Amino acid sequence: MTKGRDKLKLLLLQIRESPKVRREELESFARYCRLNINQIDVLNVFDTPDFSLNSNAGYDALLVGGASDANVLHPEKYRFVPRAQELLMRCVDVKQPVFASCFGYQLAVLALGGEIIHDGDIYEMGTIPISLTEDAGRDLVFQGVPDGFMAVSVHKQKSVTVPPNTISLAHTAVCNHSFKVINSPFWAFQFHPEVDKRILIERLTFYKEHYTNDDGHLDSVLSVAQETPEANDLCARFIDHVLLGLDPS
Repeated sequence: MTKGRDKLKLLLLQIRESPKVRREELESFARYCRLNINQIDVLNVFDTPDFSLNSNAGYDALLVGGASDANVLHPEKYRFVPRAQELLMRCVDVKQPVFASCFGYQLAVLALGGEIIHDGDIYEMGTIPISLTEDAGRDLVFQGVPDGFMAVSVHKQKSVTVPPNTISLAHTAVCNHSFKVINSPFWAFQFHPEVDKRILIERLTFYKEHYTNDDGHLDSVLSVAQETPEANDLCARFIDHVLLGLDPS
């Protein structure tokens, strides 16, 4: 028998240093997954870089958040990167449901044998339209989502193609934006399903020296930001259709 929504327990693999952003990210995942915040435990890799590879045991799913405090292409500096990749591969092997956002997407691409490249000084930032592939119309999480939906995307690294043994679900002209692992309940998103316009404004303002040239650049990005309800709803769709087994049609 499938357990009820209020009985679910998830683990958030978090890659954040700021206490403020740590809390905000946890609250955002809980809000858009439509879970109580105490249903999500947090494993922060900055606090515990040598975490156990059995940390995911006993949870109904693993969430993986973003990171403006680390670079997936520098595992020599951030020693938790290879360990996080190994944890994701264990989830694939045991078919534990995974919902990986932004940095989590990049970790997954590398773990699965794909390529992440650095975008230099020009990269997606703000709210952008996301195009769906034909396979998205048959996907448990994306079925019913309109093509061209708006989503929050802020990233300096990207993957142009999906890694082996995955199905592309969403993209922009710049890069791939979502995939599912074949034969495993593992979804990854380059954009941020858990972030809405309000949180984008707060977070990009907090990290403005990391992503923007000056206050004028920041204002120009935020002034055209849009609401992202369809992207945010992907979190609840994952819970509903993957964990609870509800019919997406």
